[in-house]
Amino acid sequence: MTTPDQGRPTRAPLVLTSLILVAAVANLNLAVANVALPDIGKAFDATQTSLNLIAVGYSLGLAASVLYLGAIGDRYGRKNMLLLGMGLSVPASLVAGLAPNEGILFLARVIGGVSAGLAYPTTLALITALWSGAGRTRAIALWSSIGGGLTALGPLVAGSLLEGFFWGSVFLVTIPLALVALGLTIVFVPSHVNESTDPVDHLGGMVSVVLVGSLVIGINFAPVDGMTTVAVSALAIAVASGAGFVIRQLRARNPLFDLRIARRRTFWVAAVAGIIVFGTLMGTMYISQQYLQNVLGYSTLAAGSAALPAALVMVLVAPQSAKLVESHGARFTLLLGYVAIVLGLVVALMMWDADAHYWVVALGFMFLGAGVGLAGTPASHSLTGSVPVSRAGMASGTADLQRDLGGAIVQSILGALLTAGYSASFAATIAANPQASSVSEPTQAALEKSFAGAANIAERYPQYAQQIIAAARAAFLDGDTRAYAAAIAIVLIGAALVFFAFPKRDAERVLLASYAAEDAREA
Repeated sequence: MTTPDQGRPTRAPLVLTSLILVAAVANLNLAVANVALPDIGKAFDATQTSLNLIAVGYSLGLAASVLYLGAIGDRYGRKNMLLLGMGLSVPASLVAGLAPNEGILFLARVIGGVSAGLAYPTTLALITALWSGAGRTRAIALWSSIGGGLTALGPLVAGSLLEGFFWGSVFLVTIPLALVALGLTIVFVPSHVNESTDPVDHLGGMVSVVLVGSLVIGINFAPVDGMTTVAVSALAIAVASGAGFVIRQLRARNPLFDLRIARRRTFWVAAVAGIIVFGTLMGTMYISQQYLQNVLGYSTLAAGSAALPAALVMVLVAPQSAKLVESHGARFTLLLGYVAIVLGLVVALMMWDADAHYWVVALGFMFLGAGVGLAGTPASHSLTGSVPVSRAGMASGTADLQRDLGGAIVQSILGALLTAGYSASFAATIAANPQASSVSEPTQAALEKSFAGAANIAERYPQYAQQIIAAARAAFLDGDTRAYAAAIAIVLIGAALVFFAFPKRDAERVLLASYAAEDAREA
């Protein structure tokens, strides 16, 4: 229940704490896999593509389901979705932690993402429904900063566990937190607040699942030798389902994704901006954890700790972001965040080499954390402010797509470039070696498939271990150079979009007021 004069619910701190804990489960599950990837690669002798899929599986499940499940929550009860999501996350985490092979692990990660799709979008939808005005901006800033901070803190948690336990422990650690979040949700989160009575567009929901899933799969398999047909087929399905989704939403009486609202400038520009911001964060975290362990030789604990500056700066900057949104507008704050992100990526591209000192690593993470802390709040705030409260699930679902679809797509693109660069570099190294003819095809394939494959070969041939690991490190750096260069280009395109298409502060306020008046007339 909301107190009208304050624009917030009764027992607001406890309600917000419950919602943030639910989001924390999703954020930690999203982040913990990256540190464990080298250990997972060795345990299953996995290819770089398999590691990409394991890393992106959670985002895939969440991004594919979030719009559909957000609409179901709007109609059938947001609190129920929180409870279902937290309940499903427990067995999903358990299966992931005890997975006997990489295929089962990938499927468990996808199911875990679906469990987050049930719960995570609902947290922002409830904040939108329960808070209003400046209180809503502050609540979103806390939700965004703590969530982003936990995403960056996840590697530390995972690294600490991997010092003493097996790789599966990183997936089991969130089970107690999920159970606590479940209990707090039952007690403190109100039911049936400003929910819709419109029927759900189930057909549109199913098409959206196919669209996102096929797009991510296609991107991941595009650089893999022998998988061109699969990649092209998946991308063709994505294009066809994308066209079908648009047609369905234009014709549906109660569309899952209201294109009339989506055309609003403060909505679609903020959506694209957020996809780039959060996608860049997740893609960089994915590559950097492998870089720290494979190239610099950090332990899992040291690699996880290395990301702490990003989490710290993100949490410190986000409250200032909320103030900047109120005083200077979302456009200014988004652009400021983009500048910081580009600086972080330039540091990674130019200075994260085989001999990088930790201060250089920390500097890159600090810029990245500042950028996400600044840009995350205006991206989410502009979305939720552009829709009527009854469609909060659409706004929150899109806000989650910013992170999860952005993470899945950008991480897949960067992972594909890393894979292609690594394989090409190692193949060139082998070809230039005078003893290349003595390397068998199976050995060459293992060397080229991933750093973990090269490490396993080095263990089998200790007399060549030093040369193999040196070549693998050089190949990894060639791959991540391509990835970071692409990330900079993506962020610059996003900054140009915000600069030219997003309204300045006063124009934004006028637009938001006109949208609210329009929605009130239709209601």
